[in-house]
Amino acid sequence: MVNGQIFPFEHSVTKERREQLLRQKAVAVWFTGLSGSGKSTIAGMLEKKLYEKGYKTILLDGDNIRHGLNSDLGFTDSDRVENIRRVAEVTGLFLNAGLIVITAFISPFRSGREMARKIAGPGRFFEIFLDTPPEVCESRDTKGLYKKAQSGEIKHFTGISSPYENPLQPELRVNTAEVKPDAILESVFQRIELSIRFT
Repeated sequence: MVNGQIFPFEHSVTKERREQLLRQKAVAVWFTGLSGSGKSTIAGMLEKKLYEKGYKTILLDGDNIRHGLNSDLGFTDSDRVENIRRVAEVTGLFLNAGLIVITAFISPFRSGREMARKIAGPGRFFEIFLDTPPEVCESRDTKGLYKKAQSGEIKHFTGISSPYENPLQPELRVNTAEVKPDAILESVFQRIELSIRFT
């Protein structure tokens, strides 16, 4: 109930029934890390692998979401908090539909990631921390965003003028400067495989 007016609607078709129909378990695979750490690349590879294995997925990518659902938000700390709050809620909706949700967002604050974990529910959230050194991220930056941030042309840039809070206990941590994308993909898939398999 919100303000004594809004009550949650109890659906007769539950998440568990949708999972049974889809023959899979709904989980959220949440990629986090600095800009250029490899989130979108690995997330896209994971989606392709799951699709080819017959799983039903949805990929939520930071840039795409900011062109639509969150196009009204900027990059201040408060806007970043709201960005991830909305994404976490949308993730919860897709989980209720029985889908495997893959997200690729910097999501710089631990509180936002923990909120997403709470919405997903126990055993349904996998935080994948792409712990890539800033200098490596910058070397991959074809758009020149890091240079613009360092010169002050871009404000509130994570890792330069805005903080990034490293995950404390992610389900998987990997340095993409040391491990090749195919090996990272395999590590992520192995980490989630038992949790998405319908038994």
